[in-house]
Amino acid sequence: MTNIPTAIAGFEHINRYWDRNMHVNAAKILPGEFYVSLHGEMIVTVLGSCVSACIRDKVRGVGGMNHFMLPMQNEHSSEQWGSNSVSSASRYGNWAMEYLINEILKAGGKREDLEVKVFGGGQVLSNMTDIGQRNVAFVKYYLAKEGLKISAMDAGGMYPRKVLYFPDTGAVKVRKLKSTRNDTIISREKEYIKDINTQPKDGAVELF
Repeated sequence: MTNIPTAIAGFEHINRYWDRNMHVNAAKILPGEFYVSLHGEMIVTVLGSCVSACIRDKVRGVGGMNHFMLPMQNEHSSEQWGSNSVSSASRYGNWAMEYLINEILKAGGKREDLEVKVFGGGQVLSNMTDIGQRNVAFVKYYLAKEGLKISAMDAGGMYPRKVLYFPDTGAVKVRKLKSTRNDTIISREKEYIKDINTQPKDGAVELF
């Protein structure tokens, strides 16, 4: 085991540990969280209907991952998630993406050198079959609007995913959780939905 490196200011609350299987320092993020690393750490999350954008400066090795879901569609939401930049749903997604990108730039990354990979958006909530698709559509729309290309994507389908991201190299390991009991993932996302549906008001969004 090695000493866990000091987190960037503002990320001290993230669960960080030594991963015995991968033999690397790791940070695990939950729905609504994101993490940026300078130290060659692995960033880990498990995605159901939620989406993660893995973004890094491919020259300098600084990068991070977010984990978010848009609020449920309501009278203020457009049919295409993200197509209405003033809707509460779009505003929440914008914050989740902008926070991650801005923290990478603050940590020394350069916008012209950013590499983006996208994961998640599975159909795992039986009573909300299109929420994963909406999350993926939003991320694709947002990145296109910002002029950022997606270099890799594994999204949609029926299963949750475990994602291991290495910002220093850009490597990603994705495992579909086909045989694992997914009760924890589903219950966590349902609680997350309850939280975010009450938060996005007048642009005031709390991600943590």
